[in-house]
Amino acid sequence: MPYGAVVRREVLDVDGLRRSFTVVRPVPARAQAPVVLVFHGACQSARTLRLATRRALDGVVNTSGAIVAYPDSHRGHWNDARVDTSFAARTAGVDDVAFTAAVIDRLVRSHGADASRVHAVGFSNGGYLVFRFLHEIPERLAGAAVISATQPVAENFAPRTSRLHPVPTLIIHGTGDRVVPYAGGRVTLGGRHSGGTCLSARETAQYYARRNGVDVTATPGRPASGRGVYPTGSRRSPVEYTEYRRDPHPPVVLCTVHGGGHAIPTAGRTLGSLLGQDRRSLDAVLLIEDFFGLAVRSARRGGTPGGGAAG
Repeated sequence: MPYGAVVRREVLDVDGLRRSFTVVRPVPARAQAPVVLVFHGACQSARTLRLATRRALDGVVNTSGAIVAYPDSHRGHWNDARVDTSFAARTAGVDDVAFTAAVIDRLVRSHGADASRVHAVGFSNGGYLVFRFLHEIPERLAGAAVISATQPVAENFAPRTSRLHPVPTLIIHGTGDRVVPYAGGRVTLGGRHSGGTCLSARETAQYYARRNGVDVTATPGRPASGRGVYPTGSRRSPVEYTEYRRDPHPPVVLCTVHGGGHAIPTAGRTLGSLLGQDRRSLDAVLLIEDFFGLAVRSARRGGTPGGGAAG
């Protein structure tokens, strides 16, 4: 059934800091609703991310009855999984893992959310925070999606602990990303600062596949054209999926957007030269929603590339 939605800003006190997050919840309320946590990029907020994506992720509420929550970082940045950052959240030692756990607890306690079906989506700085979750609190996640971020190399990796708990993981990355190189290397924004050295997108997918107990001999990458599931734009910007799976282990899927830039790909989104171009090659929201198993689309839209995350 289609749902309406109501938007509400909430606050929490965590480790002496006043933290905020925006909740988009279904109307009528759904008992034991799944949750999608969305973590914005650097110099963004819950508000600016929703505006930049034309509230596309809010649509998950309407189609599946899930609760979508957008936490706000400390002074525009997260204390993510990288050592080599100078963000205030990093230098002050802000505990964004504890903040996220508190948000989940609030959603379960006050909004009737299902604690066993919490999914995390992170873009850029937010994606690096999701990598931290996958090591420090993986048991709290039913699925993860990371956009425009790659695994830090060992000397640049911040988490103090690493808990081995397999989580279905989707990685979306553009080959034209000028901030986080698809092929790996140093993360920069116009040469003004560094986020340290990181692996390539493919090495990142293989890293998480191994953590999930999956052989990294993947199904060959294949273009999405003709699948009838997600918009794939022009022939100049095809989308390619590489799947790492071995039942019953949770899968890892790498979605390569050829020519795509540093962005959450949504219909009509065009970026400037600094971040690279998004040629309307992919509707990432549909892909994420299907990968998490939040909405049944197979009957009318075809199969889901690499899907299987329990929703």
